[in-house]
Amino acid sequence: MENSELLKCANAVLLPAFADTSLSDEVKSFLSNGGCSILLGESREEYLARDMSNDRKNSETASTIRSLTDEARSFQKDLIVAIDQEIYGIQRLQNLGPIAVTLNELKHVVTPDDFQLVSRGHARIALSLGINCFLAPILDVVTGENPWLSNRTWSTDPIEISNLTSAFIRGIQQEGVISSAKHFPGFSNIELDPAIDKHAVMDGSLESIKEGYLPFKSAIKNNVEIIMVGPAIVKALDIFNPASISPTVISILRNDLNFNGIILSDDLDAKATLQDSTIEQVAVRALNAGCDFLLLADIDDQISRVSNAIVEAVKSGDLNQDTLIASAGKVKALAEKYS
Repeated sequence: MENSELLKCANAVLLPAFADTSLSDEVKSFLSNGGCSILLGESREEYLARDMSNDRKNSETASTIRSLTDEARSFQKDLIVAIDQEIYGIQRLQNLGPIAVTLNELKHVVTPDDFQLVSRGHARIALSLGINCFLAPILDVVTGENPWLSNRTWSTDPIEISNLTSAFIRGIQQEGVISSAKHFPGFSNIELDPAIDKHAVMDGSLESIKEGYLPFKSAIKNNVEIIMVGPAIVKALDIFNPASISPTVISILRNDLNFNGIILSDDLDAKATLQDSTIEQVAVRALNAGCDFLLLADIDDQISRVSNAIVEAVKSGDLNQDTLIASAGKVKALAEKYS
């Protein structure tokens, strides 16, 4: 395969995230050369607050977002435009429509069918803005300390989580918005934040981890398109590799839970994922481990550095060409399906 075609495949498996409402030159080049997805993210401060900033609320409008997504599609027609739009937690569309759900409101949802209708409404608002993917729902059953997922989950009951999140998945996907459930294999107890601390490790027995599989099994049964794998080591499954680059963890999802959709890494920039490696090395390891789709930040020339590193890994034999082509094909097919 020619270098230019390999580069298009490498770009197709990347999901670049940015908090701005404009496209960088790097993202424009990415979309012009095979990239078929973007994540409209939030600042670190907004992420930690689980709330969009006052500046964003005052300045960002539905028209702002629609202009951005229209411009992106001028470079790539079949495009996945993703946001963090969690059931309870980070809601990127805050202030752009009647979509925020409070914990009190969640507790008064009568049935999953009721919540499915609510979720369909959220999806319709997103589609009107050119957005067709939610990085949600969160399926982790948090029973211990977890600063990373604090104020982003609402229950410790796997059955309750399964019922409501499955309704969410059905609702948004019926309307034409992709659901990306997270964070496999479930992080019930992690004392440090994996985004900023490389020593963040998920504790817990194998039995407790397996109990947390229930929401993922339900999501798969409800045809979730994407499952995101978490950013930190899960000691009971793989003491050496963070989940996003662990062949063992990804094999459980693929072979034991029989998930045939797209496997997305959590943010490759996370300190607990990077450990002491470069992001280029981690990207190749994630693909070799079985991820199809890689989340990373649009910082300087990072997108092009990672895509070029993937091409070089194929040429050197460190990454199987067929593996890259298959993953790129899956992501492109999903972009076409929801465009």
